Amino acid sequence: MAHDDFTPLLTTTDWNEEWKALQQRRRPPDDAAWWDKRAATFRTHDAPSAYTDQFLALAAIRPDETVFDMGCGNGALALPLATAGHPVIAADFSRGMLDDLAAKAAARGVEDCIECVCLSWEDDWEAAGFGANCVDVALASRSVATADLGAALEKLSSVARRRACATLTTGPSPHVDVTVFEGLGLPVPKSFDYLYALLVLTEQGYQPELRLITSERIRSYHNVEEAAASLAAMIEKHAGRAAAPDQIAAALEQLPAWVAEHLVPNERTGADDGHGGTEKALRLRDPRPVQWAFLSWDTSRTPHPAW
Repeated sequence: MAHDDFTPLLTTTDWNEEWKALQQRRRPPDDAAWWDKRAATFRTHDAPSAYTDQFLALAAIRPDETVFDMGCGNGALALPLATAGHPVIAADFSRGMLDDLAAKAAARGVEDCIECVCLSWEDDWEAAGFGANCVDVALASRSVATADLGAALEKLSSVARRRACATLTTGPSPHVDVTVFEGLGLPVPKSFDYLYALLVLTEQGYQPELRLITSERIRSYHNVEEAAASLAAMIEKHAGRAAAPDQIAAALEQLPAWVAEHLVPNERTGADDGHGGTEKALRLRDPRPVQWAFLSWDTSRTPHPAW
């Protein structure tokens, strides 16, 4: 191959434009009204604080540093940070989530440490009062679901004097149970959002570091029929990205028998299930593995575009 015939896609592709095109093909993200409805019963799905503990350990926030928590939800990060004495600006586009966070903060006696702000990725942050270097550290935990990834990462970087951190998917959606898909012969849909973030941040002149956060999710059911219906809904919602209609139909036909074989008694029956209810009698034998990519980058230096 002649030298002039080679096109290095890694250094010539506009990765943010590719991200924009990808986002147009995906299911639209849930809007603020949807999250408002979920706020009353929303809690983390991970085993006790596994995700939160790992995120905060990797974030390495220093004593007394101020924090901007974008897409804060009802406080998975903001509450422990405020409890540890950090002043937190907790931003989310869902007023219902923010109201729930404010109530939880008051119940814990940390309301003075948290400023709740109704703000979206698309809003003008500077016009809203959050200009350059307004905090020490900026976080975006599982919340970077925007049409313009580059603009979102620039905003997150701009508000942080020292450091920014974000988590994105590493492959299978956290809403997809890989064990179920593979057990039924379905290809697992993957997205690798973190790779786009790595490339875009590098294009912006930062040097992002990558670590992985792993946890497990366990969902319980009253009976085989409830489990089969829940998993069928998951397949119908997500399988179409990678599987043909005949593959999906065959998997749904096999599903009841597969579920009956893989359900086991739930040793936590009656305990708090972590999202507003109690653990039911049955669960799948294998917990759902969930992995997130944790990206962090130094914002204290002036970035120099890499190419």
